[in-house]
Amino acid sequence: MKIYAHAHKAPVRVFRIGRKRFWMRLKRDMLVLKDALSQEKQETKDMLVTYKRYTKKQASREELNEANKQFADLLKGLSLGVFAVLPFAPITIPLVVKLGKMVGVDVLPSSFNNLSEMKRKRSSRLAKNEK
Repeated sequence: MKIYAHAHKAPVRVFRIGRKRFWMRLKRDMLVLKDALSQEKQETKDMLVTYKRYTKKQASREELNEANKQFADLLKGLSLGVFAVLPFAPITIPLVVKLGKMVGVDVLPSSFNNLSEMKRKRSSRLAKNEK
């Protein structure tokens, strides 16, 4: 009878572990996305401050170049927002990003370029906090 109970419970345990792993991975990915969006938000604020200083002739050429790069990133993010409104967005957005990589065009803003590195840092930080 013990063998039957163990064999019966094993698939349930595997299912629960898989479900827990999925939710933990989703939570980690959402935290990484939150970090990337907060970084993009801060860079956009800095860009606006630089443009404000430029109107008063107080910004240097380097600061203006950085602000222009951030403005290009902002336009990239807005263009992805257009695809988010279209039907089948979960299919079209990854397709556009993949096609952009194949052609050699950077579609994603710069704060999203190093997401894999940010995931690795976040998971190591979470692992240290759990111990």
